[in-house]
Amino acid sequence: MQTSDWIGYAAATLTTASFVPQALHTFRTKDVRGISLAMYSAFVVGILLWLVYGLLLGAWPIVVANAVTLALAAAILAMKLKYR
Repeated sequence: MQTSDWIGYAAATLTTASFVPQALHTFRTKDVRGISLAMYSAFVVGILLWLVYGLLLGAWPIVVANAVTLALAAAILAMKLKYR
């Protein structure tokens, strides 16, 4: 694996892990008042596009990070829609 891959995986781990506390808090409390529907909608679409981009390039750090982030962000978005 190249150095650039290690950097990509490190960046992916940190940025993806940053969503875990928000997701856990939202799942536990079901409090979505502070979550912007417009922002999370745009974010989920953006992450989906990054995932497709990574797949097209075969860039696995991008694919893995965005697949996990997409799952977390989509779950938060679904809770926003359900509990608003």
